[in-house]
Amino acid sequence: MAQSQNLVSEALKIVDSLRSAGIVARILGATAVRIHAHGYLDLHMALGRELSDVDFVAYSKQRDQIEKHFTQELKYKMVTEAITPGLFMDRCIFFDETGSSRIDVFLDRLQMNHTIEFRDRLERSYPTIPVTELLLEKLQIVRINEKDVKDTAILLLAHEVGKPSDDVIDANYVSKLLSNDWGFYYTVSTNLEKVRTLTQGYSALTDGNKSEISSKIEKLLDYIEKQPKSLRWKIRASIGTSQRWYNEVEEVERAEWLRDAVIKKE
Repeated sequence: MAQSQNLVSEALKIVDSLRSAGIVARILGATAVRIHAHGYLDLHMALGRELSDVDFVAYSKQRDQIEKHFTQELKYKMVTEAITPGLFMDRCIFFDETGSSRIDVFLDRLQMNHTIEFRDRLERSYPTIPVTELLLEKLQIVRINEKDVKDTAILLLAHEVGKPSDDVIDANYVSKLLSNDWGFYYTVSTNLEKVRTLTQGYSALTDGNKSEISSKIEKLLDYIEKQPKSLRWKIRASIGTSQRWYNEVEEVERAEWLRDAVIKKE
């Protein structure tokens, strides 16, 4: 768990450094979940949730400042060679000097199986993205894995679900977002049910934990279902899953060429 704590410390140091330089950036991913665990930090660790990397999101209008700050002030190496066309259009990728620590900085949006927009949203929370988007980041994964289920469980335990306020999962925002995008709606709704089912088998969770997770999922699903749907949503819903409803994502995270692209130049 020492590695996880080191990653949290590094993420906080970086986001503070960026803030001091006038750069708007926020932590996302599992590291942000760990920061938002609040009274459930021990449980997050008891679930065996190790952290492996640090990701940020920032605004594309500050891209030049971001690249300069990481390379000149923080002494990271920037990846500039890509075998995937368009890879660097919406992100910057950096490695530390040893090539062992990787940082992705997404710009304006997170484009994975579904797209989460961050324009005018980053200022709502610090040092991480808003907890609402943090939950959506986990639930937009079509092939959700155990790590993301555990992160989702902790977010639901550590935060209330309801109307917008600081540190609350904004059910209104989620339901309105999904009411115009059937594909995103289907993935989130399906994953919420998966989380409810899978967490019942986690021995680290108490019966009270499991009941609370189920109750908050039910509350969020109620908001989602009751929100009036757009014509666009209804037309796409009539097609259903007979056509792919999500974006394919290339697994660049495991590609050794990224690290090698940096190290080979040294």
